[in-house]
Amino acid sequence: MITYEEIRRDTTIRTYIAKADESLAALGFTDHSLGHVTKAAETAAYILTSLGYDDHTVELARIAGYLHDIGNLVNRVDHSQSGAVMAFRILDNLGMPPEDIATIVAAIGNHDEGTGIAVNAVAAALIIADKTDVRRSRVRNRDIATFDIHDRVNYSVEMSTVTVLPEEKQILLSLKIDTAMSSVMDYFEIFLGRMSMCRKAADKLGVSFHLSINEQLVM
Repeated sequence: MITYEEIRRDTTIRTYIAKADESLAALGFTDHSLGHVTKAAETAAYILTSLGYDDHTVELARIAGYLHDIGNLVNRVDHSQSGAVMAFRILDNLGMPPEDIATIVAAIGNHDEGTGIAVNAVAAALIIADKTDVRRSRVRNRDIATFDIHDRVNYSVEMSTVTVLPEEKQILLSLKIDTAMSSVMDYFEIFLGRMSMCRKAADKLGVSFHLSINEQLVM
């Protein structure tokens, strides 16, 4: 089996991720660098581990999380599909078994809220891991006076934690938001689609998804 650590050490893959992030930086998007994809990989693995999935499935989730945004190298539009094609070529060339490639490619191709759906457990974990990565450090713009709503909302998040509660069959995203920077309504204005996708992904895993903002349960 091709392991997550092998994927992380691959210099070609790291180059694709870095160049994809450079493209998004030129377009004014938040950070999608190695920090984001590594966090997505580890959060997806944490979710599946906490819910009792086997080590092999957890490893596939890590790899899918790490590779999920490479399609931004091609174009932001339909990046999940182009990323899936790129991941297929990379993993096939590395000799990964077809059934594992199929699982990872399906997850990557379905992680975007415009077209994606949680087609398997790895896809579900990736969706939740990706969509819950909202934090101040992802904002590139350092001039608060020129922030758009996406900058303001991300910058307002002082703390973001994903917690799996297996006994309660729940996944909880807890946010601490500076409401002087952004209101709770601002958050929902730009992230409602993502939160809805997380709920559907949680359903695939047999749990419910909840959001707490400033210690108040809002969904």
